[in-house]
Amino acid sequence: MSDSQRWFFLILAVVVALLLYLLQPILSPFVVAALLAYLADPMADRLEARGLSRTLSVVVVFLVMTTVLLLLVIWLLPKLGYQLQVMIKLVPQVFAMIQTVWIPWLESNTGISLEGFDLQSVQALMSGHWQQTGSLVKNIFSSVGESGLALAAWVANLVLIPVVMFYLLRDWDVMMGKIGYLLPRNLEKKVTLWANECDEVLGAFIKGQLLVMLALGIIYSLGLWTVGLDLALLVGMLAGLASIVPYMGFIVGIVAAGVAAMLQFNDLTMLAWVGVVFAIGQALEGMVLTPLLVGDRIGLHPVAVIFAIMAGGQLFGFVGILIALPVAAVIMVLLRHLHQGYKSSKLYDC
Repeated sequence: MSDSQRWFFLILAVVVALLLYLLQPILSPFVVAALLAYLADPMADRLEARGLSRTLSVVVVFLVMTTVLLLLVIWLLPKLGYQLQVMIKLVPQVFAMIQTVWIPWLESNTGISLEGFDLQSVQALMSGHWQQTGSLVKNIFSSVGESGLALAAWVANLVLIPVVMFYLLRDWDVMMGKIGYLLPRNLEKKVTLWANECDEVLGAFIKGQLLVMLALGIIYSLGLWTVGLDLALLVGMLAGLASIVPYMGFIVGIVAAGVAAMLQFNDLTMLAWVGVVFAIGQALEGMVLTPLLVGDRIGLHPVAVIFAIMAGGQLFGFVGILIALPVAAVIMVLLRHLHQGYKSSKLYDC
């Protein structure tokens, strides 16, 4: 890479970052649409390989995704909303259990005195936040309804996502080809190699790990529902979402399900059944889901995932959260090649 090319790409990166920062209030629907198009492109490519035209392939994929999304919204959201309200009502019981059962048990078995711990203040703080969370959707719709401009913007964004996604998905391969054609000829092969490695990393997380999370959420929810837990769907989906970090979903899920089971049944036998559900989920994840959906593709380290999401949100808000993993994948590939170049340079071997 020549000096002029280095300066060009450095200036281009600065300009892109500045535009992301300045335009973040309007970029959310476009970024969401681009991520959905990226996820759906392999399905459209498979249909196209079977003889369908690109437009027809995109229409089929688009209809399938829209139908699945509508069914999830119609069936899932009311149930999650109801279970969230149930969980809010259980918060005082959780604090009562901590006060009457757990703290005395800790004091008697460890000799540690917790008299100075102000549980009432924590309870008041948490209860206030849970009440705010429970009324969040109502407040959002109230604020939207009070302003015609806000309502128009909300509807426009909602409509814009599928429209932009459709056109991006239809022209995805064409756009990638044009981007490759615009690259300097001496860099085209290397940048293509890096892009393929970035796609491999993203595939392991955005395509593979998200499917694992969804599957685990369904497995945990069905298992806890079989046990008879009232909050089965909410706890199961929460454990599935937390599974983006290895073992975090298991820890979060089994603790939340254990507390909910004790409050509902007050029977230690139910804790054993909850443990069985999560043990089966972990076994399926390790032996079936991860090898099948993620395989041996190189993924991002869990710490890198957490840091990328937090840094993206801090720098660019919601848009930064959406682009955090793609940017982290690119940085990871660049750092790996930089490390290889350093190991083969005179600076390292002198």
